[in-house]
Amino acid sequence: MREHQLSVQRACRTVRLSRAAYYRPPVPASRRDAAVIAALTDIVARYARWGFWKCFDRLRLDGQVWNHKHVHRVYCDLRLNLPRRTVRRVPKRVRQPLAAPATLNQTWALDFVSDMLYDGRRIRALTVIDEGNREGLEISIGISLPSRRVVRVLDDLVTVHGAPAAVRVDNGPEFIAQPFVEWAAEHRVAIHYIQPGKPDQNAYIERFNRSYRTEVLNAYLFESTAELQALTDTWLRIYNRERPHASLGRVPPLSFLPRPSSGEESPLKLST
Repeated sequence: MREHQLSVQRACRTVRLSRAAYYRPPVPASRRDAAVIAALTDIVARYARWGFWKCFDRLRLDGQVWNHKHVHRVYCDLRLNLPRRTVRRVPKRVRQPLAAPATLNQTWALDFVSDMLYDGRRIRALTVIDEGNREGLEISIGISLPSRRVVRVLDDLVTVHGAPAAVRVDNGPEFIAQPFVEWAAEHRVAIHYIQPGKPDQNAYIERFNRSYRTEVLNAYLFESTAELQALTDTWLRIYNRERPHASLGRVPPLSFLPRPSSGEESPLKLST
């Protein structure tokens, strides 16, 4: 106004500010809502476990006329809203026997491993093994691995190795999602869900994940998912062909039970 010699009316119209706001400086919320804050604080101090509506009803019974929107805004600003206690619905699953199949492609086990890149970004790895010889079929790295990504990984593996008779998985959201269930039905693959809170029922892949975490994830720092994927692919080849496996008579998985196509590198590889 001083620089351009404008009137208050014209200056307010230029910056789209009402003249009432110009003449009346804003009042801090703590002072404007002081009465509501004092009333809510007094109720919560006496009844610490009351929720919003009980507090609001008590205010109305005490003769206060503030509407619920005003009181709720102050209630949330004071961080008095208590988290709701919900009961997690755990699916009932039948215990599946954990027996090593005598042949390949009888049961594949799937699971996820989480870690962090050097810059702090969270990453996940989908691990897939054949329970017949504990061979690592695939480790797919990504920032996000939704159910459709899991299905794409399995489609590539089926193209190379053929479809398994069953897959063993936990009750994670990726494995109970509709795309995964539809994929299993389309390929006539049985889904063996382990019981919630019983990772020992998927012990083969849990042991595989431990080796992967110890020898790769905990041993190096990674700048990107591509860098981790390259090192993971190298480790997976060594695990399957060179690394002795204690429970397989101290021989690598592909020496214990060779796969007909084990001598060839897989032509299919998902892009991250």
